[in-house]
Amino acid sequence: MPWLASSRNNRKRALTGRGLSMAVDVSSVGIVETKYFTFAYPPNEMKLEGGRTLGPVTLAYETYGELSPAKDNAILILHALSGDAHAAGFHKPSDKAPGWWDIMIGPGKAFDTRKYFVICSNVIGGCKGSTGPSSINPATGKPYALSFPVVTISDMVNAQKELIDYLGIEKLLCVVGGSMGGMQVLDWAVRFPDRVRLAIPIATAGRLSAQAIAFDEVGRQAIQSDPNWMGGNYYGKAVPHRGLAIARMIGHITYLSERSMHQKFGRKLQDKSEYGYDFLTDFQVESYLRYKGDNFVKRFDANSYLYITKAMDYFDLGQAYGSLKQAFAGVKARFLVISFSSDWLFPSYQSKEIVTAIRQNNGAVIYTEIHTDYGHDAFLLESEQISSLVTNFLEFGANSKK
Repeated sequence: MPWLASSRNNRKRALTGRGLSMAVDVSSVGIVETKYFTFAYPPNEMKLEGGRTLGPVTLAYETYGELSPAKDNAILILHALSGDAHAAGFHKPSDKAPGWWDIMIGPGKAFDTRKYFVICSNVIGGCKGSTGPSSINPATGKPYALSFPVVTISDMVNAQKELIDYLGIEKLLCVVGGSMGGMQVLDWAVRFPDRVRLAIPIATAGRLSAQAIAFDEVGRQAIQSDPNWMGGNYYGKAVPHRGLAIARMIGHITYLSERSMHQKFGRKLQDKSEYGYDFLTDFQVESYLRYKGDNFVKRFDANSYLYITKAMDYFDLGQAYGSLKQAFAGVKARFLVISFSSDWLFPSYQSKEIVTAIRQNNGAVIYTEIHTDYGHDAFLLESEQISSLVTNFLEFGANSKK
């Protein structure tokens, strides 16, 4: 993100690889490789929460650090809506930017790869190597498009469990994620209590609010109203660029706060000294949103946006168990719950509801609301508070007998 540039530049050095010069964080994991795990081959397809089956299923994933001989140092990182398996490091020396949570993963960082074996996989329904609507349907030889079954947060977690089993890990030291990733953290801890020791849900909720669902629906309508969407069958043709770009613009507004937008843009004009009195770009904030939308189209699939937002909408942890309190009745993990004061998409009261439900079951939980102007996106930004909280929580948990 643009406002991270200065802090990153202060901590970079030049490394040489394959004859190329690459500026990387001094505590970067370096060059990493995306791996692929495939399971659920017919006739043993994966059973989905919605009643349909899917198979074979491929998960793209990356790992950082080394798995201990006892296999007790594994941390599963769970990404948000538009994230992927590439959480840290670089794929090649010429990459301009590292993985999406590089500020947290690496030697000496919060998820210290000298101590921990860190795993991150792309969710099913995604478009970064895991099976999703843009994948080839083996039954037809063509992309699934809208024939791809609707998936849920629990389906995503079930697929991740298959990967963890494949890696031979009986119990995860920690599961951690923000936003949609936080939903997956909650689902892991609730449905697989014997497989999770520590849980860190960040800027998340036990269910989406009506307002958040409404924003998701407006984004989906923008995509589906694009003439190039063609009922989802646009593969090999012009993509629904405008619809997906608008969906991203809408979403990005919800990730920021009014104060952060004011501090960054205010009412500053873009490349002009006075109003144009037309419908071209006048303000810097307009230019910024268009830039974000256009860039998003280059890296994300429109149908995946539909499927993943719908999975978030369906998530309701309390409904499945009768109440949020009952959902946490059998949980064994220790929790570190983090929210942000300026997050109006996943406001702090939703994190407090999770904390209350855990405490009603005499569960172990630490809660912190971090005061910041960055809004929902704060968990993706460099924060000494987040790093300190996570570092201390992991060290305590790793040394605990429980």
